[in-house]
Amino acid sequence: MKKIIVVLLTVLMVVSLFSGCTPKESEVVKLAIAAPLTGDFAEYGTGFKNAVELMVEQWNSKGGVLDKKVEVVVYDDKNNGEEAATIAEKIIGDSDIAGVVGHFASGVCMAASPTYQEAGIVEISPSASHPDYSSEGDYIFRNNTVINVEAKEAIEIAVKALNAKNIGILSVKTDWGTATAGIVKEIANDYEGVKVVEHQEIIDGTVDFSPVVTAFNEAKPDVVIVVGMYNVLAPFATQYKAVNPEINFVGFSNAYSQELINLGKEYVEGVYLPAIFFHGSENENIKNFVEAYEAKYGSAPSSLTAQAYDSAGIILSAIENTSSIDRSAIKDELYKISYPGVTGQTTFNEKGDAQKTFAWLKVENGAFVEVSK
Repeated sequence: MKKIIVVLLTVLMVVSLFSGCTPKESEVVKLAIAAPLTGDFAEYGTGFKNAVELMVEQWNSKGGVLDKKVEVVVYDDKNNGEEAATIAEKIIGDSDIAGVVGHFASGVCMAASPTYQEAGIVEISPSASHPDYSSEGDYIFRNNTVINVEAKEAIEIAVKALNAKNIGILSVKTDWGTATAGIVKEIANDYEGVKVVEHQEIIDGTVDFSPVVTAFNEAKPDVVIVVGMYNVLAPFATQYKAVNPEINFVGFSNAYSQELINLGKEYVEGVYLPAIFFHGSENENIKNFVEAYEAKYGSAPSSLTAQAYDSAGIILSAIENTSSIDRSAIKDELYKISYPGVTGQTTFNEKGDAQKTFAWLKVENGAFVEVSK
């Protein structure tokens, strides 16, 4: 009898012990933002962070999501693949994180995305454009266009808006830059009477463009398509225009930044680029976003910043639509969602690639304006 009493007391103690340790359901939903907040691309990463925090602030002002407060967890990957891989390991270990907005460059995204895929957590990059990125798994999404789609749009601008027959290409010597330049060359071959007359590659961070300007000037292109960001396009245009004021430039959407105009001043007048967001739009939804962003941060949002803003909204809407923070349920919802954001109505195809429509932008009188196609 004594033994039975001891056993019963032991069982009661164990039950009591574990009942006191029952884990409480988290009262917050976390979104991770992983982007370069320091280094050469800090402007883009800061835009991502600002945009996601603004979106979360707006959701929290309306009660959060599923009656839980939304928190942003910020990681600086320095646009470095090794750093991004380490950050991905940290993110998947936090069960309160429902999804990831980031990373920035395609190569950095692809260093981290296998970890997200293996752990089963959604990653939406606002900027990755490498064709292979979203093929890494069904949890890997991009709220950006695939680079061959944007490359075709850049050539359309060169041929239709600037009447180009002879095209030059300046590209940065990175995975993205080299791949994109190759795609531009292939697509240009599809246009009758259009040919690529010169291609020059430079290292990101180049200051002296005089050797490549000389090469282009000898080849005499009508337009140079610049496969690089504002920090390449602005100084290149400045030095080329000083030699040949008549040359025209077409950039890519990642050069759509106020910094392009700040750095290039009058030398970037007439620069064209395709973008899926225009901060000067009269659309009420876009105007509200731009006003809120400018009021909070004192600068205009870029296209990639807007894509980060929508990326956060897409994940939160998926949580709300499914009434769940289950990571698998969020992933499944993204393939069904039709999100009315500031970068247009966003849906994802079976690869996780956003389907978008481009606007054509031009620098005119020191500002970006939208031009008709």
